[in-house]
Amino acid sequence: MTPARPTAPATPAAPSVRDLVRLRAERPEAIAEAAARRKRRPLLRTADTASERARPTHPGRLMIIAADHPARGALAVGDRALAMANRFELLQRLCLALSRPGVDGVLASADVLDDLLLLGALEDKVVMGSMNRGGLAGATFELDDRFTGHRPEDLVRHGFDAGKLLLRIDHDDPGSLDTLHAAARTIDAMAAHRLPVFVEPFLCRRVDGRLRNDLGAAAVTTSIAIASGLAGTSAYTWLKVPVTEDPDDMAQVMETSTLPAVLLGGEVGDDPDGAYGKWREALRLPTVRGLVVGRSLLYPVDGDVAGAVDTAVSLL
Repeated sequence: MTPARPTAPATPAAPSVRDLVRLRAERPEAIAEAAARRKRRPLLRTADTASERARPTHPGRLMIIAADHPARGALAVGDRALAMANRFELLQRLCLALSRPGVDGVLASADVLDDLLLLGALEDKVVMGSMNRGGLAGATFELDDRFTGHRPEDLVRHGFDAGKLLLRIDHDDPGSLDTLHAAARTIDAMAAHRLPVFVEPFLCRRVDGRLRNDLGAAAVTTSIAIASGLAGTSAYTWLKVPVTEDPDDMAQVMETSTLPAVLLGGEVGDDPDGAYGKWREALRLPTVRGLVVGRSLLYPVDGDVAGAVDTAVSLL
């Protein structure tokens, strides 16, 4: 029997980022068409289920590039206040990151994912939609974090693979309760569609008017316990958690829940090697199944996006 030839990759609707505006203006339906024909994959690839041509670099693990910051008005990287404001540059960096071996997918808001669909960058990738972006960075209503992004039905309609929600809790801010309630009902809705949802919980407080996440062991432990107990089922819930201030606390902190978890990157400053070391140690814990990292890989201090992404992949 003659072996079947590999299917040729679909031609992108937009050959380059410069074609996006014209296509969006003239054929907005091209986004839905690109979503409908996108080649999908399982959330996790394992050595047992992968084909020889798609053998996973890190079976049972996830390496996701995060790019949902702009939708919350968070455009800064280090001391560059508007680093993420240039959408064309961001898309070029994202396409490069997604092309690197071992990168499983992307987390982003609808506008970014629509662009990546048109560019053909989401073929055979895990696509996570960012769901609550209403808690704008620096706003007085930052903790009243409304679900202004993807709804569960949007993720289903586009054939996306998962959703992510941010859950920040300040015991002194009544808006936290509204976010907590909305998060629980969203987890219920995602479970009804059998879609994984990644919950990113923090205990936080305002310091001189600015919101600060508490990365102490007790706070991270408490946030994990709260997030794990939300909704009527936890069957499709994952956690997206930070490394604690003292990395040695992570082993005990991660014993708080049996839910699978990924590490979030956050700001690494001028010490990427220090961050990589913390991630490497935490990735050895039994419930930690991968990384979701954004700005530190897309805008590394040395400017080498491919190098930063490859280093992160190697940690898995």
